[in-house]
Order: sequence, then C-alpha cells, then structure tokens
Amino acid sequence: MTLIPEAKEFGPPVIKVEGLVTRIGGRILHDGLDLELRRGEVVGVVGGSGTGKSVLLRTIIGLNRHVGGRIEVLGQDVGKLDERDLRRLQTRWGVLFQDGALFSAQTVAENIQVPMREHTDLGPRLMDELAAVKLAMAGLPPDAATKFPSELSGGMRKRAGLARALSLDPEILFLDEPTAGLDPISAAQFDTLVRDLQKSLNLTVFMVTHDIDTLKATTDRIAVLIDKKLRIGTFETLVHDPHPWIQQYFSGVRGRAARAEA
Repeated sequence: MTLIPEAKEFGPPVIKVEGLVTRIGGRILHDGLDLELRRGEVVGVVGGSGTGKSVLLRTIIGLNRHVGGRIEVLGQDVGKLDERDLRRLQTRWGVLFQDGALFSAQTVAENIQVPMREHTDLGPRLMDELAAVKLAMAGLPPDAATKFPSELSGGMRKRAGLARALSLDPEILFLDEPTAGLDPISAAQFDTLVRDLQKSLNLTVFMVTHDIDTLKATTDRIAVLIDKKLRIGTFETLVHDPHPWIQQYFSGVRGRAARAEA
C-alpha cells in the first residue's frame, strides 16, 4: 500500500483509501488505488487526461460508487453509509467544482446560503450575516453578495464557489481544478488564498489540478495518478521518479521553471 509519508506537523488520518477500484462506462479507471491524507495536509492530485482525477474526488465524496476497495473519511466508511448518514457526513467538507457549479438564477449570497438552507435551520438574517463573512474570507467585496454569477469575472466566480464551499465551516476542502481558466496573476492570487485559508482554518485540502505552479505553491504532498494507481511524494522527490510521464511533467519546461522559482 502506497501512503503519503508521515509528517510530525500533521494530525491523524482524515481520508483513507485502500484498494480502490472504480469503473466508469465499463472502463476501469482505478485499480487497487491507495491514498491517505492527514489532518492539516494539502495534497494535490495530478495525472494525464482521462486518468480519472476528478472521478477520484467525486468517488471519495460519495457522488460516484466504487466497485471495490474501501474509502474512509473522518472515521466513517463512505461505501456503507445510508443516504441520511452520508448527507450528515457531507456537512463536514466543502467542495469547489471545476466550473464553480453556481446557480445562475441566484445571487452570490443565495448561492453561499444553499448548504445552510439544506443542512441547518438558521434564520434569514443570520444566513445573510454568515454569507457576508464567507464572502470576505474568499476575498470578495461586500457588493458581490447581490450580484449574479453572470456579472462576475472568472476569478470572482471561483472565489464565490470557494465561499460556498466554506459555508458550513468544513474540516476538509475538496478543490477540482481551482485555477483552471484563470490568468497567471489571478491563479497565483487564488493559490495564496487557498494556502492562507488552509493555515488559518487548519483545513485538510484535497486538490485536483493540472497546474504545476499551483502544486508548487500550495501542496505538501503530490499524488500522481498513473497506471490506475497513485505515486506519492513531494515536488522535489517526484522529479527523480523514473516513470516517463512523471519525468516529462516535472522535468519539462514548466516544471523546470517552477523549480527555478523556488
């Protein structure tokens, strides 16, 4: 079993994946995949197109059913939970999907309040106050609350999605391609925001990304999805992995540039 190396500054495991097998449309994407994340750790998942990075994220959070292996999140076996218990567990994490997944007919504040309305009995006034707090945490101005997603730039939509992911004060943050579609300056700012939030809130972060700069700026460990399994290490150690795809990714022009900036 391949696990993320222990680090004394991190807490106990909060995500444990053992022998995972997933099948999408008759195709096996993960076959005996192992992974462990510890509390307070930021792990980035990278891999070639079609290797199942986003599928892995969605499987861990219970949106896809796995056909083999075991997934434990916050001490609970995801595959054995009924719908009610899974929904209860889902309140302990937040998810930012690649496209933001904001509801176009709702304002930013109303989008942020969706998890509150679904999982709590908070009153409207308190939800408005909490939405304003989450907006500020995500680096958005107060007047963004009354705007609709179509009125926001791509970077602001990402931040609005992040604010919604933080709505219920999660312990774990799942990010699916958080900087996709952003210009380099906006992407770097978002990387800094994620890292600052992780430190201040002691979040555990599971991030799917293709952006090598994001990996360098935010992650403690990197999990490379290749050959239906994960190879796990740090930015520095994976540079020496002999696998051809890993060598091309970390030792290519962008990889060399990221190392040079360190």
